Amino acid sequence: MRPDIHPDSRLVVFRDRAANASFLIRSTAHSARTTEWEDGRIYPLIDVEISSASHPFYTGTSRVVDTAGRVERFERRYGRAAAARH
Repeated sequence: MRPDIHPDSRLVVFRDRAANASFLIRSTAHSARTTEWEDGRIYPLIDVEISSASHPFYTGTSRVVDTAGRVERFERRYGRAAAARH
């Protein structure tokens, strides 16, 4: 690898506002905001909308999509004959 072409990575706190969870990980992202972590040190802070702490796939709270209702609604709008032609 060539020297001095890669961005500097450092420890950054990512805070998930939806789940009120924080993660201290290495990142190249920049932020003017800071926060104090559990170890007493000050780290850059980046707020995120969603993370593994709040995403439905990772939390197991995903919704079931009612496909039967969609089919019935389509048949009501366009008739059963239109559904059979496609």
